Amino acid sequence: MELASLLQSPAALPSIPRVIALLLAELDRDEPDLFQINRLLGQDPVLTTRLLQLVGTAHHQRQKPITSVGEAMALVGLQQVREMAYAAAATSAFRQVGNVDMPRFWRYSLNVAKLTRHLAQDVRHPVSPFTAGLLHGLGMLVMHLGMPRQMEELDRRMPLYAPQRHSAEYELVGYNYAQVGADLARAWQLPQALVDILEHQDAPFERDSYEPLSGILHLAVWRCRAMEMGYTDEDLAQTFPDTTALALKMDLHDVLDRDPIAWTTRQEVDALTG
Repeated sequence: MELASLLQSPAALPSIPRVIALLLAELDRDEPDLFQINRLLGQDPVLTTRLLQLVGTAHHQRQKPITSVGEAMALVGLQQVREMAYAAAATSAFRQVGNVDMPRFWRYSLNVAKLTRHLAQDVRHPVSPFTAGLLHGLGMLVMHLGMPRQMEELDRRMPLYAPQRHSAEYELVGYNYAQVGADLARAWQLPQALVDILEHQDAPFERDSYEPLSGILHLAVWRCRAMEMGYTDEDLAQTFPDTTALALKMDLHDVLDRDPIAWTTRQEVDALTG
């Protein structure tokens, strides 16, 4: 199936709930209207609950509980509200996808989000590294929705989380999850900077446009896929994307320097998808 045909399939391109779409549009304005954000959050009980849970986790030592959206926004800031809204958009649009293990998919995606943020923490970027990491794999889901038989066959030959998966997809259909995910982001009218990062994540040096966050995302994806596949130390050393790392002045130890206790738990997955 050609990419254009895939993207015209209603089943492959789910829409974002209206309230979340309006919230994202407001949050992505140069000067967001706090009153409008407060109003939109208040229209969605799930978003309100997530925001209050986010505040409760970040400020668990407060004696007085936070019960209003306005108070919660003041404590966590717009960046975290924006990240929460993007997460809600993704999880609302993709509840169940064919034979894909969705809890595992969101655990993996949260790990990529965390590691992307960790590796990008010393530099300013045009979009949230956490958001780029969380949304990076949505193209995988779109491909499974739009071409289930081809993807199920590919899953049997090449595991979904294998680091070489993007190449296998390209050989099979002429594009891969990175391009599909970027087109999904365009369809959802997400910021162009985020679209570009998603589109170039699979080969950050091989196209005309290069954004450092694409390279960081590439390294985070490699690391988390390798973990999903149970790579040994030798496997890690042999498959490490050293060209990308060199451009970012990183090495294998920088990417592996992650405390295992920080990896995503089942409770975090439940909180994301609940």
